[in-house]
Amino acid sequence: MNAKKWITARTCVYNTGYHFVWSTKYRKAVLINGIDNNLKQMLVNIAQENGFVIDNIEVMPDHCHVFVIAHPKFSPSVIAKILKGSSARRLFQKHEELKKYLWKGHLWNPSYYVGTAGSVSKEVIQRYINEQKQT
Repeated sequence: MNAKKWITARTCVYNTGYHFVWSTKYRKAVLINGIDNNLKQMLVNIAQENGFVIDNIEVMPDHCHVFVIAHPKFSPSVIAKILKGSSARRLFQKHEELKKYLWKGHLWNPSYYVGTAGSVSKEVIQRYINEQKQT
C-alpha cells in the first residue's frame, strides 16, 4: 500500500484490506513443484485484471493466504469468487495433471475465511467516534 495508507477513487477514499484463506478440495497437497509459483502469479494477474491489488500472498501445499486491497464496490464474496474461480480454471488449463487428483473440475473447497484489516484498530475508531461531540 502507498505511504499515505489510503487510496483515493472517484467516489470515495478507502483503506480496505481483506485476508483470505482457502484450501484445495479434500485438502489435497497439490500446490507444489512450481504449481505454487504459477498460482501466485495467476492470482496477481487476476487481481490486476479486476481492479484490485494483492498486497501479500503465500501458497502452502493445500491452501493459500492472500491479502487483497480492494475498492469498497467489491464485496469480499465477489473477490473470493473471482480469485478462486479464475485461478482454478487457469490452473487446470496449465496443469492438466491436477485433474487426476481433483476430479469433477473442483480445485478449491467451496468455503473460505475472510478477515478485514485497515490502518487503525477497532478501538481507535470507537474512541474517535465517541470523542466527536465532546466539548
